[in-house]
Amino acid sequence: MMELRKADQRGRGEHGWLSSRHTFSFANYYDPKQTGFSDLLVINDDRVAPARGFGKHPHRDMEIFSYVLEGALEHKDSMGTGSVIVPGDVQLMSAGTGVTHSEFNHSPAEPVHFLQIWIAPNEMGAQPRYQQKHLADAEKRGKLRLILSPDGADDSLLLRQDARVYAGRFDGAETATLELGAQRYAYVHVARGSVSVNGVALAEGDGARMRDERTLSFSLGQDAEVLVFDLRNNEVPELWS
Repeated sequence: MMELRKADQRGRGEHGWLSSRHTFSFANYYDPKQTGFSDLLVINDDRVAPARGFGKHPHRDMEIFSYVLEGALEHKDSMGTGSVIVPGDVQLMSAGTGVTHSEFNHSPAEPVHFLQIWIAPNEMGAQPRYQQKHLADAEKRGKLRLILSPDGADDSLLLRQDARVYAGRFDGAETATLELGAQRYAYVHVARGSVSVNGVALAEGDGARMRDERTLSFSLGQDAEVLVFDLRNNEVPELWS
């Protein structure tokens, strides 16, 4: 069963320097029907003006990853990590017992467009850690490339949760399928372009909750870039006080 979440149904945040779309409830946007899915808590689609960004702020007990679509995102944190994240990079910060970080548009002239995604961890009070990896476009072209996993399979980044995240690029005749295990949920997010998922057309910004589906099929892409989350079959994240 597929439950669509259309791009124009998302929450909006307009702050001058920041234009944001919230797939799930976040900050001043709250919808009791959209508080996450399985262990997936946040998908924020952010566009940040040149030389602007998010000042130093804290997180704890959350798996947070950034996926840049256009431009360059500068990251600094209390672990001593400093990096610039560009398209093709996957960056994962495991907040654990607590970390502060900042994120700024690295360019003084061009905007940056990126996704920031939060996944609830299965371990509280763990040691904070930072991971980053670059994937060539060819690794995602016409396929679903595993980018995050609990066991680091296929040279993916290590995620503290029973979840797997895939990235794919599809255009023209390119197709791919993903087989899900029994009693698994999935969430599909179209980061850009358009693509057909199990015969249903999804456009940029659209998402879909997938329940009781064993196979996900991607086809008819038009400059499409997608993220696919293979998740436990619980409805909403199990958060803590």
